[in-house]
Amino acid sequence: MERKVKFSINEYYHLYSRGVEKRKVFLDPKDHKRFMALLYIMNNSEPFTFGNFLKHNKIEDIFSKEKEKTLVSIVSYTLMPNHFHLLVYENEEGGISKFMSRLLTAYSMYFNTKYKRSGPLFVHPFRSEHISNESQYLWIFSYIHLNPIGIIKKDFKTKGFGNKKIAQNFLKLYQYSSYYEYEGGNRIESKILDLSLVPEYLPKISFDVGKYEKWFKTEEE
Repeated sequence: MERKVKFSINEYYHLYSRGVEKRKVFLDPKDHKRFMALLYIMNNSEPFTFGNFLKHNKIEDIFSKEKEKTLVSIVSYTLMPNHFHLLVYENEEGGISKFMSRLLTAYSMYFNTKYKRSGPLFVHPFRSEHISNESQYLWIFSYIHLNPIGIIKKDFKTKGFGNKKIAQNFLKLYQYSSYYEYEGGNRIESKILDLSLVPEYLPKISFDVGKYEKWFKTEEE
């Protein structure tokens, strides 16, 4: 299938994909940690065999592995039970396609082996949207980080967040998102992100659901 969005270097893109038949693709904390480790190490201009590395190292050690050059710069991400979102900047021609191919192949092989299944795990092809202006960038940035609210309030996209303090506290504690870093936190997984691309004036994430109606609708299509 020909991709509608053509990727270009030095441009931002919203990338997202869900499990086939909307199935869950992250079933326990180890699955999340594996995917986050792959977000880091598969974003590498040089090929890398994760399985060989794990024969002699812990998964956390992957973040000490230096990379010569990254294919993309990851600005934000969120992992949900049956899908994920990324905001990336393409660093080299073909970088997004190469990175996503490595990421999804490596995770699918891990998942299928662990859970004794076969066949595609993610809907193909992954979906993408070109970020063409600053307003869109800010909305997508916030939208990605707001997604986990759906875990504790499934109807928030239509009925709002309810108690915003509870929503904010949940996001701060949610380990599988870059929201933690943007609240000032630091951890080994922080190396997934390229914070140098984030504008200093970046405003606080808005909890106004109406601002993100377009993207909520797109996700559910």
